[in-house]
Amino acid sequence: MVAATREATRVEQIMTLVRERIEGRVLSPGARLTSVRAMAEATGFSKSTVVEAYARLVAERVIRSRAGSGFFIEAPLAPLSLERVGPRLDREIDPLWMLRQSLTVGTTALKPGCGWLPDEWMPAELLRKGLRSMARVRRTSVTGYAPPLGWEPLRRLLARRLKDQGIDASPDQVLLTDSGTHAIDLVCRFLIEPGDVVLVDDPSYFNFHALLRAHRARIVGIPFTSRGPDVTAFAQALVEHRPRFYLMNSAIHNPTGATLSAAVAHRIMMLAVAHDLVIVEDDIFADFEMEPAPRLAAFDGFDRVIRVGSFSKSVSSSIRCGHVIAKPEWIAALSDLRIATGMSGSPLTARLLHEVLANAGFRRHMDQIRARLQEKMARTTKRLKAIGVMPWIEPAGGIFLWCTLPDAIDTAEVARRALADDVLFAPGNVFSVAQSAGNFMRFNVAMMEDPKILRVLESAMTESSMTKSSMTESASARALARTAIGTW
Repeated sequence: MVAATREATRVEQIMTLVRERIEGRVLSPGARLTSVRAMAEATGFSKSTVVEAYARLVAERVIRSRAGSGFFIEAPLAPLSLERVGPRLDREIDPLWMLRQSLTVGTTALKPGCGWLPDEWMPAELLRKGLRSMARVRRTSVTGYAPPLGWEPLRRLLARRLKDQGIDASPDQVLLTDSGTHAIDLVCRFLIEPGDVVLVDDPSYFNFHALLRAHRARIVGIPFTSRGPDVTAFAQALVEHRPRFYLMNSAIHNPTGATLSAAVAHRIMMLAVAHDLVIVEDDIFADFEMEPAPRLAAFDGFDRVIRVGSFSKSVSSSIRCGHVIAKPEWIAALSDLRIATGMSGSPLTARLLHEVLANAGFRRHMDQIRARLQEKMARTTKRLKAIGVMPWIEPAGGIFLWCTLPDAIDTAEVARRALADDVLFAPGNVFSVAQSAGNFMRFNVAMMEDPKILRVLESAMTESSMTKSSMTESASARALARTAIGTW
């Protein structure tokens, strides 16, 4: 009876495995299923167990058998569920969970793991002034659609701003989008098909991972150094995977705060040319730079570089207006995709963003924000070092500190414990494709002032360290017991 139950459980395991691969869209209608022999070897179960599992799936119309050819998927294409696409992750290191928590945790919660400035740091008065200015202009359209590329004065302004980074572009190379994420989504629709490989830095911004999963891309991480991506690993990935594009942060890197060196930028660009690789630069933190870092678009002139960005971090996250900058023929195709998937952008948000950016007060505001961030960076670095949390580098600008915790503590465990005290941290593996950043944590220096944050962090680290020690002792005891039994 026990043996029969065990055999039934194994059959159910194989059936569950097949269903999960269908739900995750790894297997689609018409795809050939792994042979009985290969499935038996992969699972370690007997061939008869696999035959029974396949027979039940045939009876349920999940798969079908073709004489002499094997088994094929018959179930319809599963609705897309991002939770089922890609590897199964613990919730504290899952990008979608992290995003949901950042956006939904109550207003009383502390968010040192989030990726934006406090509301009181934003240029609220400039926004109100812009709204009043728009209301006074009678000819301002409040009901119509925007042109295909978006409101032209804002596109001209964005093109002019590029010159500060040594980049030339015309307004016709600028396409306005609903956000920076929308800009990357359009680029994904434009460049990739399901199964294509996309390179990202490891670590990198976790929503890159979630968005690429939505497009069913295969994500390959490139180890990131203090000067940019590891060039040797990058070159190897180009040969091994033939990726469609490389998605990266120009200027200030998220989560590490590092900046790309000119030497690494040049080598990356040379490899991109040699391997016909497209590079997508996300430049969302440009306003926080103390000095402009190298941009790949400056090396390339938009021949194979696509620039995306928005001002959600420096102006307002409620103004949903991003942009794509690329060569004219690509902008034309991206504009068609933009119309097909969302008609046109909002002329109201474009005009409001233009009002803020064109105001001389915005430059003064950002000067003050950068100075304030420098002070917070120094203060937070000192406070974290005092409790044994060490920065990977000390960034030249921006809002992020990428740190290691003492004693190789698992930061996901720390984040789990801290959440019970209404403190949201960002553990390292949420940013890592290879799950190799378990001892790292990203801190937003603008969100670190409340003394409760360090108290909760210290307490969570202590509890996590004690749990780790206990688990290590238990594992050692079990190993000793096995040795003793073996000797006996």
